[in-house]
Amino acid sequence: MPPPADRTAFSLAVTAQAADIDELGHVNNAVYLRWVQDVATAHWRAVARAEDIGRFVWVVTRHEIDYLRATLAGEVLALGTWVGTPKGARFDRHVEISGADGQLKARALTVWALLDKASGRVLRVPPEVAAPFLH
Repeated sequence: MPPPADRTAFSLAVTAQAADIDELGHVNNAVYLRWVQDVATAHWRAVARAEDIGRFVWVVTRHEIDYLRATLAGEVLALGTWVGTPKGARFDRHVEISGADGQLKARALTVWALLDKASGRVLRVPPEVAAPFLH
């Protein structure tokens, strides 16, 4: 599922390493989860305003991952992500992991909550924090 027309996807390339491979000979499911977090974090750092990066931190409240195809050591993958519409303190984030051939390897829907770094409290996503991600 590509992003809606009003959202821009953010991409990050990764290469499956030997350490990512499990006893079945393909990338372990926990590695996909790490990649989901890596691309989400990279997107935040690339798009958010500096003052927001300094003030806020995101925490995961839910991960849902569909594993569609095996990934082998040495494969180069494209991690694509975009966000949904903020709901209070939460933002849905979509991630697609594709091989160099364009075939989808995994798809994830994660829910992130915004925390104020100073207080550690969850807070509603301010419009100015969401705005850079909603175009």
